[in-house]
Amino acid sequence: MGAPAIAAPATYPTMAPAAQYMMANRDEEIALARSAAPPSISADAEVMVLGAHGYETAVKGKNGFVCFVFRSFTAGFGDPVFWNPKIRGPNCYNAAAVRSMLPRDIERSQWALSGLTQAQMLERTKAELAAKTYVMPEPGAVSFMMSKSQYLSDDGVHHWHPHMMFFVLNDQVATWGASLPGSPVIAGPNNQEPFTTLFVPVQRWSDGTPDEAPMKQ
Repeated sequence: MGAPAIAAPATYPTMAPAAQYMMANRDEEIALARSAAPPSISADAEVMVLGAHGYETAVKGKNGFVCFVFRSFTAGFGDPVFWNPKIRGPNCYNAAAVRSMLPRDIERSQWALSGLTQAQMLERTKAELAAKTYVMPEPGAVSFMMSKSQYLSDDGVHHWHPHMMFFVLNDQVATWGASLPGSPVIAGPNNQEPFTTLFVPVQRWSDGTPDEAPMKQ
């Protein structure tokens, strides 16, 4: 008898049925979204959940932050997880990111749930750039992603480290010292859009417990 077959890594070439991207329990999605940031921030934040046609407000906030759960189709174009229906990325934007990053995520969710392919989304993005209607990240746009309940990959423990994300125009990445030896700032991959996401790992999860996993970029 031969050696047992090793299962190939899952791939996601096309969108799964829309229901697979939803969370059945709205209260659980709200709690998951709030876990993105410490309670001192998330308790007073607006919370959005994913509905049949895109993100919609579930809880009004009063501190300018907005928390919601990323789905796979908010990833960069060409990312292997782009259609992975298991992806759940609790995220909390500050006011600058709400104004300049959230519109992109809302639009992307609407495109995905209306049935557009990744190629069609990319073409629409290029058209917005050409028409100068694409919303660029504001200086100071920040996201908290400090939830232990991240599901960002099918590999291993499924989450990365608790981290902050900063959004900068592509020509500004070098000014942050991103991805240089010894730098804590990690530049995300090129996503065929005019901005780069910078990742800065932090020491504790949003519940205050330490991140004890070894750092692997």
